[in-house]
Amino acid sequence: MRIGELARRTGVSPRALRHYETAGLITSDRAANGYRVYGENAVARVSNIRYLLDAGLTLDDVSAFRSCLDGDMASTRPSARGLEIARERLAVLDARIAAQTEARDRLARSLSAGSGGP
Repeated sequence: MRIGELARRTGVSPRALRHYETAGLITSDRAANGYRVYGENAVARVSNIRYLLDAGLTLDDVSAFRSCLDGDMASTRPSARGLEIARERLAVLDARIAAQTEARDRLARSLSAGSGGP
């Protein structure tokens, strides 16, 4: 399939797909006319890349999950480095959530005190 079809099937822009290719996360062949041609497995791979990016990982982080990108990520154990990265990102997200929760609570207390409520 050409890049436009892959983009349409995955909901990812052609520009992002070229970026993933430059990062070595997906590969394509070149047709005689120079167009990129992707295999059917690229759909699952791109979907898994998006899943990891949406979970807060960077493209560099995603490269540690190469062994998991072509199938069901839940059934494939990531590399030791992939597990380490996932734990690091989880710790960062937990810290952000804690900070945001504290800020929310502080604001709620200030509003409550200022309005004469409990």
